[in-house]
Amino acid sequence: MSIRFFNTYSRALEEFQPRASASRKIDMYTCGPTVYSRAHIGNFRAYVFEDLLQRHLELRDYKVRRVMNVTDVDDKTIRGARAAKIPLAEFTAPFKQAFFEDIETLRIKRANEFPAATDRRYVDKMIAMIGTLVSRGLAYQADDKSVYYRINKFPGYGKLAHFDLTQLQSTGRVKNDEYDKEHVGDFALWKAWDEEDGDVKWDSPWGPGRPGWHIECSAMATAILGDQIDIHCGGVDNIFPHHEAEIAQTEGVTGKQFVRYWLHCAHLLVDGQKMSKSLGNFYTLPDLLERGYTGREIRYSLMRVHYRAPLNFTWEGMEEARQALARIDDWLERLHETVADKIDPPKADKIDLQPGARFEEALDDDLNISAALGFLFESIRETNRALDRNELGAAAANAWLQWWERIESVLVIQPEVASLPAAIAALAEARMQARLAKDWRKSDELRDELSARGWEARDTKDGQKVTRRAGA
Repeated sequence: MSIRFFNTYSRALEEFQPRASASRKIDMYTCGPTVYSRAHIGNFRAYVFEDLLQRHLELRDYKVRRVMNVTDVDDKTIRGARAAKIPLAEFTAPFKQAFFEDIETLRIKRANEFPAATDRRYVDKMIAMIGTLVSRGLAYQADDKSVYYRINKFPGYGKLAHFDLTQLQSTGRVKNDEYDKEHVGDFALWKAWDEEDGDVKWDSPWGPGRPGWHIECSAMATAILGDQIDIHCGGVDNIFPHHEAEIAQTEGVTGKQFVRYWLHCAHLLVDGQKMSKSLGNFYTLPDLLERGYTGREIRYSLMRVHYRAPLNFTWEGMEEARQALARIDDWLERLHETVADKIDPPKADKIDLQPGARFEEALDDDLNISAALGFLFESIRETNRALDRNELGAAAANAWLQWWERIESVLVIQPEVASLPAAIAALAEARMQARLAKDWRKSDELRDELSARGWEARDTKDGQKVTRRAGA
């Protein structure tokens, strides 16, 4: 089965055909954080989707080169720095650090490069691109000394967002970084310096100023990946104006198709409402960690619904994620125990239960994680039944574990293997001695103590096993 993706540009499912199909190399650009505050879980829904996408492509033997930008200069970061009365770089630094801590917690693979918009080499690239657009009549310097893109000179403007430019009322020029299609107009490529910018400025042929948000991504993407890339991702809120502007800018300079496949992730809702600080439903990763949830539980919760479907975040959903992971953990432990026994029961050769390709094929179909997880849990149910009936032997269990290794490289949800802390090991040893002495009351008390500390003691035919409780 070939891989298919829903291309926002065509609004259709398309067979994935990268430019370098023979070498299986893929260039992918993903819009990263704007570091004016700590990223919220809605941002991380998009980043987890992009991570799932990359990992599945790599499972299918593609070589992915991914770039994720860091927007450290725009309207929001400058306002934040002025409010804090500190230099821009000092203001954005802790938010950059927090972002990298959070992607580590969520087990998101690092991009090959994280270019920052304030890096001088990219600012120079931005200025060069703007100069080319001006020379071609696609951009102009206005009376406010800023440089704007002439959207009516680019025939394809509006095709990504799928609106007819002739049917919209133009508002003239738009200097703000963010706006919607009801305020369509020539957008700023270079913003002339004013007092509100403080010391944030660079010299340019049009006077001191700073780049607009949209030109930053065009410059960083092409500087690292070249004039054409295979996949560009982001949230649906990036479609217009940001990605629409990227196409106009980049193709206005290169004359080539900028992106083959545009993939966009739907919004994350909280209890059915848009997340906002005013509603009190604005959550960052530390907010969830403080409530006792782990990085892998949060990752699973953000990943389990198809990326193009809105995801409704609830605390009940987080509990469901915890229970789902506990079910997977128990299943894996049963398989490992069966392999360790090295015994094939008499009925083992009579059952036709083998790992299949349905998980990977589901992801081939526009990254359908819901169907993929459905097959995973169907497999868990059937193999557990076979184990209960003593019909699944060591060889079959080992085959399922090898299959799991493949899909775990995409899901990345397995608990980390760690040695027991000294205090927990002491309690576990004391409980084992109590059981040997048939002191069942003491044994139960120690089990309760372990549970209170977030650990579960289970008695198996191979002896006591102590594991961290899911969510602890």
